Amino acid sequence: MAKSKDVYTLLVQVGRKSGDGLPKNATGAGLVCYAAGVDEAEAVRETVAILKQAELAPLDVEGYGTLSEREAAGHDIPDEERALMQRAADENAVIVAQMEPFFDDPKG
Repeated sequence: MAKSKDVYTLLVQVGRKSGDGLPKNATGAGLVCYAAGVDEAEAVRETVAILKQAELAPLDVEGYGTLSEREAAGHDIPDEERALMQRAADENAVIVAQMEPFFDDPKG
C-alpha cells in the first residue's frame, strides 16, 4: 500500500533567470509554496522541478513542516491557507501561494 502524502509548507528563494517574469529591477523573489509529498524531501524535489519548468531559478528551500506540525508549533493558520493546502493534497500538486520580489536597497 502506498504511503499517504502530506502537504508541506515551503519557503523558496529564487534568483534571476531570463524569462522568469519577475519585475525588471528585482534581484530575486521569495515564494510560499504548499507541496504534496510522502516526505519533505519529495515535496522539495517536486517544488524545485516545477519552479525550474516555470523558468525560475530556485536557490534555497526552507521547510516549515506539515499542517499538523505547524499547528503543534503554535502557528496561526488562516482558512485561506488551509484551503490551499487541501488543494495541494487533492491535486497532488505544488501550489505557489505567494510570491514576493526582492529588490536591492539603494541605501545599502
